[in-house]
Amino acid sequence: MNALGAFLRARRELVTPAQAGILDVGVRRVPGLRREEVAMLAGISADYYLRLERGRDRNPSTQVLASIARVLHLDDDHVAHLRTLVAEAPRQRRPRAETPPPGALKLLDSLVQPAFIEGRYFDIVASNSLARALSPGLAAGGNQLRDMFLDPAEQALHPDWQDMTECLVANLRQAAGGDVDDPRFVELTSELSQASPRFRELWARHEVRGQRGGPVRLNHPQVGALTLNRERLGISGADDLMLVVYHPEAGSSDADKLALLASADLPTADSDH
Repeated sequence: MNALGAFLRARRELVTPAQAGILDVGVRRVPGLRREEVAMLAGISADYYLRLERGRDRNPSTQVLASIARVLHLDDDHVAHLRTLVAEAPRQRRPRAETPPPGALKLLDSLVQPAFIEGRYFDIVASNSLARALSPGLAAGGNQLRDMFLDPAEQALHPDWQDMTECLVANLRQAAGGDVDDPRFVELTSELSQASPRFRELWARHEVRGQRGGPVRLNHPQVGALTLNRERLGISGADDLMLVVYHPEAGSSDADKLALLASADLPTADSDH
């Protein structure tokens, strides 16, 4: 797979001639910029840019990357992703942590807020009872991407579903980096590409975004609308796992609704259910 070429092609198709300062004359057969226009604006030869898109040159200089990034209007997340696609040496796939450290599971079990541990590609590794009360999709063994794109109940839970899907797909690109032949990554993206037109549409754009904390709106079938803050915390000794915690503003109606969910008789946290 020529990941570098696919990324460059997708991103140049999103830049209009007007955005690039080019006079748009005549009929254009392709969306966005032509290859030769990108090359001209970046100050490189059209032949060299063509070699980059076709994967025949994978070692452009820092200056060339910076010039292309400027022409394609790439932000910091996209530039960082671009750099992962042009490594000088073959990448060594790092082993993925499959099991959280015991200390992380004890912490998860002790939290009084909805919390779960997720893998690199949004697989749910473990969760506490309040997380599962918030969404059955947060049970261990689930996958947030699959549920968000394929499960109508999960979609109904998120009134900002359109924005959430954009964010998740961009986060997935960032998480994978240049490791696009990772078996789990290939399995997940292949399944979603076949089953979800929305995923195919977003995947083709090659958006990249690092994950950040922020508010999440939910429309819960039992307690109604609530807004929770979402935080992601690294787990020592398990680089590919993250602890995700949802918490309400203190004293808010959201806190009252979350307390109502917590009052139900639900199972405790573990990584098997």
